[in-house]
Amino acid sequence: MTSSSHGGSADRPFYDALETRDPQAREQALMAALPGQVAHAQAHAPAYGEALAGWDAQAVNSRQALAALPVTRKADVLARQQALRETEAFGGYATVGWGSSVRSPAVRRVFQSPGPLYEPEGLAPDYWRVARALYAAGLRAGELLHNSFSYHLTPAGSMMEGGAHALGCTVFPGGVGNTELQLQAIADLRPQAYVGTPSFLKILMDKAAEQGSGSMASVRKALLSGEAFPAALRDWLGERGVSAYQCYATADIGLIAYETTARQGLVLDEGVILEIVRPGSGEPVPEGEVGEVVITTLNPDYPLIRFGTGDLSAVLPGACPTGRSNTRIKGWMGRADQSAKVRGMFVHASQVAELLKRFPELSRARLVVEGEMAQDVLRLQAEVAAPSEGLSERLALALRELTKLRAEVELLGPGSLPNDGKVIEDRRRIG
Repeated sequence: MTSSSHGGSADRPFYDALETRDPQAREQALMAALPGQVAHAQAHAPAYGEALAGWDAQAVNSRQALAALPVTRKADVLARQQALRETEAFGGYATVGWGSSVRSPAVRRVFQSPGPLYEPEGLAPDYWRVARALYAAGLRAGELLHNSFSYHLTPAGSMMEGGAHALGCTVFPGGVGNTELQLQAIADLRPQAYVGTPSFLKILMDKAAEQGSGSMASVRKALLSGEAFPAALRDWLGERGVSAYQCYATADIGLIAYETTARQGLVLDEGVILEIVRPGSGEPVPEGEVGEVVITTLNPDYPLIRFGTGDLSAVLPGACPTGRSNTRIKGWMGRADQSAKVRGMFVHASQVAELLKRFPELSRARLVVEGEMAQDVLRLQAEVAAPSEGLSERLALALRELTKLRAEVELLGPGSLPNDGKVIEDRRRIG
């Protein structure tokens, strides 16, 4: 279920018909594709052959069944890649490779992300499925795109270029840095669009204004990613004639979600299955609650099943006013892989998740660390509708068993904790 390779038409409001499907039809299509993807991963990606050994792939045909599978985290991928570097460059999570590791068509490129982690780029056109996001940002066939994402090590530059080519756009590979040269190229070539980070676009705009050259005058469209894109900067760009949108993509998954002209959250890509889970666990949270973004991709080359991105977000209710019918999320809301060092011991989000599992009467909980450094005070805040007798004492005992730390316990009513995805909050003063 990848984006088709075609150019854009100025009079077509959507990239393709998938975007306006009946939500129930989309869900049925995703769940129908899921068992085959799980079976493919089991058979052709050795890491999933091990992780999902004994699971009946054909039974994984619902969200409930999917939620029972283990979450794959970056730490898992990194550990296997390091252990199997000589034989499995991708740690056994990919079904493609090169040389002796080829089990399918070879990869077009290999990229390195911090870790270091290695990710494949397969041979499919618009492999990262970014054309859909570019189209929503207003790009159309025949336009010139100035690509200021990096072309080395990480895949961002290639991601955008592949999507632009699928639309029928021409690309200038500007890459990062070299502000003067990039401004000269923009002045000479007059591209209609920019892709890159928000901060570098502002640097280019400021530099052009400083020079009084008008070199950025041709740029009227932008797709931004890689950083937070605050509304103040969006408005600042708009005042200078640039209509800028953002997308959420990762080096593992490709495009996850993209912004539309409605400016109301980000719409999910058609080739991914999204779950929002409680940080430190694989348990889906109620709709609207902030949690970790977990993605199952339908990419056959890199069939990541329940991949924990480590990012926080939440599902937005309702449909996009543009007519796109897929689920919307709020966008990036922080990191889910939370931890803190308290009295020499690390506490992790997974320990809070385990506590909630042991005490199902709790709706939410977080550990709050307070006090001066070296005089840490650990407090558990827990939401419970009807606390049973002795619950505070039992929670303190269980938490000490899990973390080896003593903590105060504060019982709260449902809805008392902020809906921000935090399960560990460090309030200590530093310095």
